[in-house]
Amino acid sequence: MSGVQHLTVEPEEADQRLDRWLRRRMPGLAQGRIERLCRKGEIRVDGGRVRAATRLEAGQTVRLPPLAEDVTAPARAPFRPSADDAEMIRAAVIYRDEHVIALNKPPGLAVQGGSGQVRHVDALAEALRFEREEKPKLVHRLDRDTSGVLVMGRSARAAAALARAFQSRDARKVYWAAVAGAPHPRAGTIRLGLVKAPGHGRGGEGEKMLPVPFESVPDTPGARRATTDYRVIEAAGRRAAWVALSPLTGRTHQLRAHMAAIGHPIIGDGKYGSGVTMEGRAPDLGGAVSRKLHLHARSLDIAHPVGGARLVLTAPLPEHMARTWDLMGWDPKDAPDDPFAEDA
Repeated sequence: MSGVQHLTVEPEEADQRLDRWLRRRMPGLAQGRIERLCRKGEIRVDGGRVRAATRLEAGQTVRLPPLAEDVTAPARAPFRPSADDAEMIRAAVIYRDEHVIALNKPPGLAVQGGSGQVRHVDALAEALRFEREEKPKLVHRLDRDTSGVLVMGRSARAAAALARAFQSRDARKVYWAAVAGAPHPRAGTIRLGLVKAPGHGRGGEGEKMLPVPFESVPDTPGARRATTDYRVIEAAGRRAAWVALSPLTGRTHQLRAHMAAIGHPIIGDGKYGSGVTMEGRAPDLGGAVSRKLHLHARSLDIAHPVGGARLVLTAPLPEHMARTWDLMGWDPKDAPDDPFAEDA
């Protein structure tokens, strides 16, 4: 048996669920046992009781009780991507230097594993070593069905600096989305708290964020304030609109939950998008519009981890969104460089 352990959450591990973080570090530790140890208070984070689904933050200390040696054994050999997957993930690279790699993440590809998922960016990053001994490290996430700019650090030092930039909000993110209906006013700020509704399944599958009035957040257990700027770039009458979104906070599913909450869900969002607009009717977009999620991390402006110069990364639309843009007569060239600038 091992003794009591105190493990530190690394910057690149931030915002992971506790259970998934533990299973990644200790493949022999079963989900059921993690949940039992949490219920009994034997697993603690910074000295406090936690649930298996608790999200971790960089620098936190996870306390584990004595565990059997077979549980604490190191993880198995690294996953090796197939030739096709290696070619795919390398083709997704939109920027690379000695310290940073940025991808245009394809829609449908998870960033990290969970619930038996083995094909994800973190695993496929084995194909992104190039001349380095270690694979690049994740510093932030995108939802599985969201495409666009995903940045990784090519060393522990670079990853830590990038993670600090995200945590300190020194990273400007702009997303493009196609939404049902046309938001009015055409520009504004959404301020709504979000609280997680429990999902189903052992891994918490199906979890969903529910909106909470800003003023009610302090009185709602588990709720956190969330703020999103939005701006309509073009509208197709009252049927649909191309909007730019900038999250000022980084909550789970924030953009999807916020747009649905104001009555303009993102097209293709099966979790939050009932297809009902503020006018109370579904948009008639026809069968030519893909059912995939129309949410894309268009650009990221962040300080370079070495030297601090601004690094501005832009990712072209995925194929299904490009087809919708063509159908609607929207041209990406018509969008301002910064949709949220005063003169945009």
